[in-house]
Amino acid sequence: MAPVAAERGQLVGALHREEPRMKILLLVHRLPYPPNKGDKVRSFHLLQHLAARHEVHLGTFVDDPDDEQHVPKVRALCSSMHVARLEPKRAKLWSLRGLCTGEALSLPYYRDASLQAWVDETAARVGFDAVVVFSGVMAQFTQHLGRVRTLVDFVDVDSAKWRDYAPEHPWPLSWLYRREFRKLLQFEQRTAARVACSFFVTEQEVALFRSLGTDPAARLAASGNGVNADFFSPQAECPSPFAEGELPLVFTGAMDYWPNVDAVCWFVSAILPELRQRFPRLRFHIVGRSPTAAVQALAGDHVRVTGTVPDVRPYLQHAAAVVAPLRLARGVQNKVLEAMAMSQPVVAAASCVRAIDAKPVEGLKAAECEADYVEALAGWLSDPAKARAAGAAARDYVVRSCSWDAHLSVFDRELESP
Repeated sequence: MAPVAAERGQLVGALHREEPRMKILLLVHRLPYPPNKGDKVRSFHLLQHLAARHEVHLGTFVDDPDDEQHVPKVRALCSSMHVARLEPKRAKLWSLRGLCTGEALSLPYYRDASLQAWVDETAARVGFDAVVVFSGVMAQFTQHLGRVRTLVDFVDVDSAKWRDYAPEHPWPLSWLYRREFRKLLQFEQRTAARVACSFFVTEQEVALFRSLGTDPAARLAASGNGVNADFFSPQAECPSPFAEGELPLVFTGAMDYWPNVDAVCWFVSAILPELRQRFPRLRFHIVGRSPTAAVQALAGDHVRVTGTVPDVRPYLQHAAAVVAPLRLARGVQNKVLEAMAMSQPVVAAASCVRAIDAKPVEGLKAAECEADYVEALAGWLSDPAKARAAGAAARDYVVRSCSWDAHLSVFDRELESP
């Protein structure tokens, strides 16, 4: 789902910034452009927010050859930049060293001598006023920077996802995932204890991290995800990508991400059949890059798997409704906010709705079980006027409450703290 001109225009706009106030090292585990998946949406807006106010020196990885074309766009935002190349298959093999060293496999996966050398050299030459880390594993590159004020955006309690994955996989993966949970949590907790402030996407994630035995003295804060409601906005001239006469139900996301794979497989097997009995014209559209074999196997008369699309917005705008049946993911899901901004009614897992922390909004319904999804969707699919009103209420909520600048302002306050 590649970005289009409106998102690219933000890069240009960010160049017209005030005289920088601080020299900041920003470390991101994946090139923060294009903003076409959850972590890259958040890291792109964090980069843009910091670059509009400060002098940013970016260290990052490219793990997808398709992203190479975007390196110049990102470099234009930065005073200096180092890009390390990461080949996922080789990195997975390299990460197994963690079994010998006793550390989380995620750490050697991202360990890179060239990036470490650049961080050390640039720190000595520039003299950073602050360090901002996006994704906890990148904190391993900051351990020799002395007393520079450091902020870490963990986003989610990343270690906890491995604990959640373990029951869904057979041995030996279940054992490996439980080990990764323990080892990565230890690293996250050591990191949180030594930095000035650690951020998570919701207060629920903050509470979870605290409950896992984190040092009570560690400073933790929530910084929610936002949405660009100008970019994700219904356009009258936008043509429909759906066949005439069908009733389209849409899920969006990177389809090589296990929680997304689990979500659509479960939805197709457990929920779609009953919905199809009530609404024979219903067709489920799975929209997103890199569908796994399990996702591709879902394709048929009543399920469409698109793979990468040039723009996700037409699929959202012309859907009858949008679903986010995520059983494993936590935190604020960008896919939910984007659908709401496109004036779509959304039925999502209750954990996703709680993470958004929305007051009751007619256009966003929480589901705990199969029957909840069926009931909520049936109400909208049988009454298009009601669905349109619910979608309008959803957009009104995100326009009022979900701007990126408002959510990222907590970083400004922490950077400016004495």
